[in-house]
Amino acid sequence: EVQLVESGGGLVQPGGSLRLSCVLSGDTTTANLVMAWFRQAPGKEREGVALITRGGGRSYAEAVKGRFHISKDDAENKLYLQMDILKPEDTAIYYCAATSGWKTSLQSTSYNYWGQGTQVTVSS
Repeated sequence: EVQLVESGGGLVQPGGSLRLSCVLSGDTTTANLVMAWFRQAPGKEREGVALITRGGGRSYAEAVKGRFHISKDDAENKLYLQMDILKPEDTAIYYCAATSGWKTSLQSTSYNYWGQGTQVTVSS
C-alpha cells in the first residue's frame, strides 16, 4: 500500500511563491512511479498541473508553464512543486498523485494513488 501526504499550502499574495511537498511511504519508492500534482478549484474539475517521470522528465499544464517547477528526491521519497508568480486563479486544493503505470499523462484517471490535498489560496 502507498500513502501520500502533502504539506506546504497556505495563503499568499498575488506574485508570491509557495513550495509544496509530498512524502511517499509504503511498499514502493518515487523512483518506481510517475509522480504528479493536480489541483481542484471550487466548482471545477480536478486538473493536472505537472508530472515527473521515473527518469526525471517533466511535463506541465499550459497555465503554469514558466511559473511552476516540479522536482523529486528519490532518496527521500519526496515530491515537490515550486510555485512562483502565483495568481488568484491558482487558488485550489493541490493533490499529490502517483501511478505505477507507464503512461505519462496529466489525466487524473491515469493515477491510482492520491494524497488528501493541501489548500493554496492566492489573495491580497
